[in-house]
Amino acid sequence: MRIYITADMEGVTGLVDADDVQPGGRDYERGRLMMAEDVNAAVRGAVAAGATEVTVNDAHGPMRNLVPEALHPAARLLRGKPKQMLMLEGLGPEHDAVICVGYHARAGELGVLSHSFMGHEIEDMWLDGRPVGEIGLAQATAAALGVPVVVLTGDDRACAEMTAWDDSVTTVAVKYARDRFAAGLRPSDEARTAIEEAVASRLAAPLPAPSPTPEPAALTVRWQSASVASTLLGIPGVTSTDARTVQARGALPGLYRLFGVWMRVAASLTNQQPYC
Repeated sequence: MRIYITADMEGVTGLVDADDVQPGGRDYERGRLMMAEDVNAAVRGAVAAGATEVTVNDAHGPMRNLVPEALHPAARLLRGKPKQMLMLEGLGPEHDAVICVGYHARAGELGVLSHSFMGHEIEDMWLDGRPVGEIGLAQATAAALGVPVVVLTGDDRACAEMTAWDDSVTTVAVKYARDRFAAGLRPSDEARTAIEEAVASRLAAPLPAPSPTPEPAALTVRWQSASVASTLLGIPGVTSTDARTVQARGALPGLYRLFGVWMRVAASLTNQQPYC
């Protein structure tokens, strides 16, 4: 059994603030070790269920957050950027299941450190008219590759977002949002035990067949900056619905990769810190 773990940071046990998850933040070094512990719990669960290979993609920010020597020895780490497939780099039909560790709610939701991919640069996103963030887009892209998302960990709002998108996914809430930068925390050991047990239990059961999004899918993104939207219109196939909103149609996972190009264009035009 080959398992793929995509690891974000905002939804990790105990982390609530930008200083916990951004390089240079006063608690970032602690945060990256907390991230490794959540990932390790998922790896232990996968190994207990019989996984023969576990790939971990460091999917947060600079994608160099996980300290390699802090990871479980069964994990094979994908680290650094650029990655053409972003938070799903290295995922393919040869994998049996996807586990999302440390995920967070989409922009506009009152979850811990909630945003969609680029802090406040992306105001809203839709997939076929349905509000979407990192959670929904990851699930839809994995399904297009023929791989089901089976477990997600994060705060309670992230878990609720995953359940609303695909209620077959087992969720583990490691904290409970009080506001965007405040949460009630589960004790660390309790949270990691819950992650390990959820992964082991879910992978020991029959895995669901994913239901891909009908093609062609429409991905729509509203940016904070009209300049970003205007520049993206230079990419073939990109259209606008208003001065700050662009759309493209196509098949996943290609549409997900195209979205990565959009973000690189946006990053070249803006220089604002997330979570402002």
